[in-house]
Amino acid sequence: MKIHSLLAVSAAVMFACAAQAQVKIDDYKPISNEQILNPADGDWPSWRRTIDNQGYSPLDQVNKKNVKQLDLAWAWSMPVGGLQETAPLVHDGIMFLGMNRSHVQALDATTGDLIWEYTQPLPKFTGGYHDAQANRQRNSLALYEDKVYLTTPDAKLVALEAKTGKKLWEVQVNEWEKGYSFTAGPLVVDGKVFTGTSGCSITGTAGGCYITAHDAETGKELWRLNTIGDPAVDDSWGGLAKENRWGGSPWITGSYDPKRKMLFWGVGMPIPYPSILRGSGDGDALYTSSTLAIDAETGKVKWHYQHMPNDDWDLDSPFERVLVESQIAPSKDEVAYMSKDVEAGKKYDVIASVPGKYGTAFVLDRDTGKLLWARDTVFQNVIKGFTQDGKVITNTDLKAKSIDETVKVCGGRDLGKLWMTAAYSPLTNALYVPVSSSCKELTPKPIELRTGESVGAQASGAVSFAPGEDSVGRVYAVDVKTGKFLWVKKQKPIFSSGVLTTGGGLVFTGDSMREFAAYDQNNGEKLWSIRLNTSIGGFPMTYSVDGKQYIAVVTGPNAQTPPAAILSPELKNVVDSGHSVFVFALDDVKSKNGKK
Repeated sequence: MKIHSLLAVSAAVMFACAAQAQVKIDDYKPISNEQILNPADGDWPSWRRTIDNQGYSPLDQVNKKNVKQLDLAWAWSMPVGGLQETAPLVHDGIMFLGMNRSHVQALDATTGDLIWEYTQPLPKFTGGYHDAQANRQRNSLALYEDKVYLTTPDAKLVALEAKTGKKLWEVQVNEWEKGYSFTAGPLVVDGKVFTGTSGCSITGTAGGCYITAHDAETGKELWRLNTIGDPAVDDSWGGLAKENRWGGSPWITGSYDPKRKMLFWGVGMPIPYPSILRGSGDGDALYTSSTLAIDAETGKVKWHYQHMPNDDWDLDSPFERVLVESQIAPSKDEVAYMSKDVEAGKKYDVIASVPGKYGTAFVLDRDTGKLLWARDTVFQNVIKGFTQDGKVITNTDLKAKSIDETVKVCGGRDLGKLWMTAAYSPLTNALYVPVSSSCKELTPKPIELRTGESVGAQASGAVSFAPGEDSVGRVYAVDVKTGKFLWVKKQKPIFSSGVLTTGGGLVFTGDSMREFAAYDQNNGEKLWSIRLNTSIGGFPMTYSVDGKQYIAVVTGPNAQTPPAAILSPELKNVVDSGHSVFVFALDDVKSKNGKK
């Protein structure tokens, strides 16, 4: 009898929760363009909350004084399989999750109750690349008006109805059969959906890699930019015909400046990785490994800055471009380069980023693309210096001269700075950057053109600690004005998630040893931490509903935990399970509806 009563109570509770969640979605309000440009404090509507990619929330209910009181509010298990690089979005009390293999869920953001779910049908992929990409989609969603936008590993852009998960339309942006895909989500603003293509290392993608704009209502393509096929950059490829070029994947979501109506997007490396196999000679191979400033109305490149000319080592430069307004007065004792034209103390609109795996920080003038200052974070040996006008000089001694020559590159490739995002805080004017310190042996190998496979043609060898180091994980707090480090956090495990900053003076991030932690923005002191079920992945974020602040983080394996474990075998990483969302709140704070 007692068992029957308990089951009845449980069923009633589940029904009540489901009914509550349904009421919430019925009351869901579309998100306007103005709310994308200036989100409500409690919302997180884009992958980095704001379209300047700052990863900052002004919420301060959880702060340095009370963060120790954080407690679990709810948790949710996601489908197991593949890697976990999810960026939760929240608007109007609803959380949207975009997961591996184009699976989308909408949850009640206060309870974790499922409202709807959708899975985009995928084709049977040829070659291992597409399956690998399908298993590691990261921030694959965006919100705009009454829609949820999804990019897929078979290179489609899909619009769902936010209230129901019903598919409204889909467009085939690129031909997946050639190798094209999406690993990151779109940027949606001012009535347009902007996407950056992945897969441009695959045999069939020779001649083109793309950033596109689509009408947000219909999906109609408005313009298309070829990152390696612009006639203006032909000379930089050493006479190599467009149809013999690969690479230039803009595979991380860009940022947007509404005042200038400009996109700022990072572009990946040229392919094959070793220049001796590319056929492009000593040319820069534009626009690879660059920041592009793009007219959002036309798709025309306004300016470019190349962070790694003629990249020889798969060091990439596509990672988040963070838009900041800051005084600039570089410290001569700290930075590797400072522009002679900088007016010390003047406020500039800048792009602050650590764009590539080598871990060098760059601050660019948003109007001109001029480099204002640059400095290393972790040890690297590929950037030798800068010309007087700010052009990067690479270390040509590390360019392999033959197929069998092995070089040792420090500052990245499998580790270094990767997709785990930095975050900016206006409270400190600092960029908080997760980076891994390591070196890697690389050897060119003969090109094999196989359908569905990469033309990278580089053998990956031993990974090792950087000189004088015995650990890998790093978070750097970098002053955007001066280039000085406010603090550096070092530890053996890698920081395997993105970074979140808040108005409460906190920095949140997680590592491969299951620890999710909050640090003081000013000095890096660890103020709170918890060990969860597996390595921390994806992008931590925060939101509020009915006056109560929540901190959310996803867990699950990611691509960086195995190479890091090689260097510290005593660290036991869980690499194949545990895909979950954990949401925390202060245990003594009630929401406006009276619930804790």
